[in-house]
Amino acid sequence: MVKTSTIATLGMIALLLTNTPLSAQGISGDVVKIGIMNDQNGPYADNCGLGSVAAKLAVGDFGGTVNGKKIELVIADDQNKPDVGVAIALRWVDNEGVDAIVGCSASSIALAVQEIMKNRKKPYLLAGTAGSFFTNDKCSPMTTQWVVDTYAQPKATVKALLAQGIDSWFFLTVDYAFGKAWQADATKFIEAGGGKVVGSVLHPLNSSDLSSFLLTAQASGANAIALANSGADFANAIKQAQEFGLTKKQLLVPLGLMISQTHGIGLKDLQNVRLTTPFYWDMTAESRAFAKRYAEATNGQLLNEGKAATYSAVTHYLKAVAAAGSDDGDAVMRQMKNTPINDFEMKNVTIRADGQVMRPLYVARIKAPAESRYTYDYYEITGTIAPEDAWRPASESTCDLLKSQ
Repeated sequence: MVKTSTIATLGMIALLLTNTPLSAQGISGDVVKIGIMNDQNGPYADNCGLGSVAAKLAVGDFGGTVNGKKIELVIADDQNKPDVGVAIALRWVDNEGVDAIVGCSASSIALAVQEIMKNRKKPYLLAGTAGSFFTNDKCSPMTTQWVVDTYAQPKATVKALLAQGIDSWFFLTVDYAFGKAWQADATKFIEAGGGKVVGSVLHPLNSSDLSSFLLTAQASGANAIALANSGADFANAIKQAQEFGLTKKQLLVPLGLMISQTHGIGLKDLQNVRLTTPFYWDMTAESRAFAKRYAEATNGQLLNEGKAATYSAVTHYLKAVAAAGSDDGDAVMRQMKNTPINDFEMKNVTIRADGQVMRPLYVARIKAPAESRYTYDYYEITGTIAPEDAWRPASESTCDLLKSQ
């Protein structure tokens, strides 16, 4: 059911959509201004809360200017509330000259902000928001998806476990668009592979007590309990499932897991869990060097997938502005999609017409405590999934941007 507050939010957007400014030539206002929006104190704070540091590093690496014009960052906490996120986006693009937003917001917020950015013709770079609809039925010419989505990540996980005979599933799903999309996409892969979903429960966002939901999952007798949630909700589910002894007979399956969550929960509870990830800080000399820089800038913080993607998104955006000679949204998006991404985490990666960053994914196993040799040594990378095998095929997409090619 759509909440009254969400209806009001969308109504406000509809009233303001006609307030779209005309495109500008060159650098508007003699400054390139980028907004960084995410949850900085709520359940998803660990995902991207310090992503602004990665953005600052990207601006610094660019020399602080593009084509002789200053680069500015503005940073805001969306508080995990759609009305707050919408108000920030409207203020930024209509009154404060923000040219692009890098978002790591909940899908409910991102959907509303996307409409604003589409109608204002401003790039919206998703560096942590996971709904697969952003590059499918809800695609926008102004939106790009930089990390993973609810199609690609569960696809690999489900296929691997079905091959091991894990064929009955139960879903513990967070009750909003992101969780429901995750469950819907994973269910398709389960059923297509001959498995069966025996039940599901929805839990409120930011739930401290998941005991009743976990007991229902335990009673289902499913081989696997799929966790279609993230942030603090995921951590609570893992810890409470261990307390109930649920893992003695059933397998807990994270459909999406950032390494910052692995760090917060600990290897003891997560050892030998299999997952799919777009990035691991310890894969190459370049990624290790950047992770060291990030740690030095954040008093030892771990570089995770969303924060790495924030750096990549900001850097690629600035390269496009420089090449286009303009911060006009249409011109910049054309340049971004026509230029391969090359940085410390991606090499010659293209952006598809629907906005999907066509990066490879990696299959990983979480190490046992005794296997971890140094700080943040958490994953063993066991395989690579090619982009064409990871992301939704164009033939299955309902995005008009792909069909018009």
